[in-house]
Amino acid sequence: MRRNIFLLIAMMMLSLSASAEGNGVLGFVSKLGTLLDSMALNGVDRRYIGAPEKPWQVMLRSEVSQSDLKLNSTIRHAEELFPFMQGDIVWEPRIKTHPAFYLGVWAGYRGYGLSYSWNIGGDKGRILTFGATGGSYGVNLRIHWFENDNPEVHFAGNALNDITTDGTFVYAPFTYDDKVDLGSPVKTRTLFLDAYYLFNGTKCSYAAAYDQSVIQKRSAGSLIAGAMYFHSTTSYDTDANADLMLFMNDIGRFKSWQTSAGVGYIYNWVPAHGLLISAMAIPMVTFHNHIKLWRYDSNLKDLVLTEGLDDAGDLDATGYTIRPSAQNPVESQNSNITLNFDARLSLSYELNDRLLFNAYGQFCNFRYKTNDFSGRLNDWYIKATIGIRL
Repeated sequence: MRRNIFLLIAMMMLSLSASAEGNGVLGFVSKLGTLLDSMALNGVDRRYIGAPEKPWQVMLRSEVSQSDLKLNSTIRHAEELFPFMQGDIVWEPRIKTHPAFYLGVWAGYRGYGLSYSWNIGGDKGRILTFGATGGSYGVNLRIHWFENDNPEVHFAGNALNDITTDGTFVYAPFTYDDKVDLGSPVKTRTLFLDAYYLFNGTKCSYAAAYDQSVIQKRSAGSLIAGAMYFHSTTSYDTDANADLMLFMNDIGRFKSWQTSAGVGYIYNWVPAHGLLISAMAIPMVTFHNHIKLWRYDSNLKDLVLTEGLDDAGDLDATGYTIRPSAQNPVESQNSNITLNFDARLSLSYELNDRLLFNAYGQFCNFRYKTNDFSGRLNDWYIKATIGIRL
């Protein structure tokens, strides 16, 4: 991953050199800086918004984040697969990571910058972010990788409870709630791309609250339009997880795409010089909600269907083998329109013209559903930053 980042930076530098041929790289960079300087304060009310004299920013960032992925699989007519069950059964693994701690560096010019964070504790994930902000808009990209091999599980249905003297099977409600150890971890990658536009960008600044590339001098609020694109990939399609796939309706991997848009409100409160408290909330409608599933058969499933669940225990975890489902290997579906919500809270303080502090948090919720499979992902993070202007 780091090598890819360095390669990307090298390509950007080569591109800049090519574009600047004839005038020199320094000349091109100077012109680009002048353009970004003018964009930072273009059309704003200087009584409310100002630009710091020093345009460059280098920030040390720390982050605490947590992802809560809950899946739901309903197996119809479970007695066909599990003789001791009757009717439909529900299997709900919940992959809730421990709060993860990251440390990273952000560097940028007038709100345009790149950040990379390293995990120092928790879910052992990685985070790559990119941000671009102007007077009336903000664009953020966040990619998060995480995995878990010890999910919480809720298992419910009607199980065999007794056999009467005349041989009648008696079933009763059964539930199981505990953690289970997987043969191989469930791996998830999420990508968030969100963009915002302030209708009162002349007096209220998104950039002042979230990257301090400009300064909010007076309190102001604004209606804000927001759009969000979300993509996630979750996979556990390894031989060692054949038993998990058996309870997940043969699903071993799935991808989700969602696009949402809405209108909300942002308010920047300046209670004292150098101090800014900003709150933003945007109800959203998810109008594009697509999911793609990959299903697998296995030698474990073959044995359960032919010999029963008791004999399936003879297969050691290392003896499991999976293969693409013969009947329905890949399935794509569109879910119905759903409601979503995007919320942020930020606290910023500028000690002087060079040194600044910032802390902000965000919460997002995403849902998807098919006929026998559904899921939801809650994702939140809190960032704290110490920065210097250059």
